[in-house]
Amino acid sequence: MNQTFNYYLITDPQYYTNDKNTFKEKLEDILTNKRVDMACFRDKESANYEELANIFINTCKKFNIKQIILNRNLELAINLNCGIHLTSQQFDKIKIAKEKNIYTIISCHNEKDIEKAIKEKADAITYSPIFYTPNKGQEKGIKALEDMQKKYQIKIIALGGIIADLQIKQIQDCQVFGFASIRYFI
Repeated sequence: MNQTFNYYLITDPQYYTNDKNTFKEKLEDILTNKRVDMACFRDKESANYEELANIFINTCKKFNIKQIILNRNLELAINLNCGIHLTSQQFDKIKIAKEKNIYTIISCHNEKDIEKAIKEKADAITYSPIFYTPNKGQEKGIKALEDMQKKYQIKIIALGGIIADLQIKQIQDCQVFGFASIRYFI
């Protein structure tokens, strides 16, 4: 699968806050200073989720981010006409997203998940955790990532514990679609 390698930013209120002005400033700073091809608004705790999602989408559009994505909230992604990154508990939502012509990524942690994502016609998957990440289970490692890339015909985005350029180079060598991270972009 010959393809462009993508840098996929994922936000987290721990680093961006839920204050709309601070959120926008931090996001603009990162989009100015880091390569970002795809960006996902991920926030499981803020009461002003929809307001922050709108700021996120408008800011990403201003920076010409090619794929703008919301995490988990399919209804809002449909309403705001952006992509969706579904959790590994939301396989039943892939069909709905695809019927609405929404770019769809789903989180996968094993081969059964990957096979289900392919069957349901997700556009891409995240496969994780590749490197050590607190509270995310045993790291899969580069060899497993490479094996999944060779075995499955779906766009694979490496996720989990990716904080350094050396890790990104190792991932890129696997010829996957890209990598996703929260902390790398901070």
